[in-house]
Amino acid sequence: MQEQTRQCLRNVETILKSAGSSLDRVVKITVLLARPDLYREMNEAYAESLPGRNRPGGWVRFGADIPGVLVAIDAIALA
Repeated sequence: MQEQTRQCLRNVETILKSAGSSLDRVVKITVLLARPDLYREMNEAYAESLPGRNRPGGWVRFGADIPGVLVAIDAIALA
């Protein structure tokens, strides 16, 4: 769980950089989890990757089960 969270955030960071933005300019993050019991582990990895940032206030369950995928992260950032 934690490694998937870290990888999602690395992916978000790469996409933002290619668009001329950064994690510092993120205004909203949505975290989608496969199961609610994964929230604590996700939150720990999120805090490591984005120290000093507000942690997600909650989680949303995936609409469809994707084998092996435990987390997806969506971000909106200023350009």
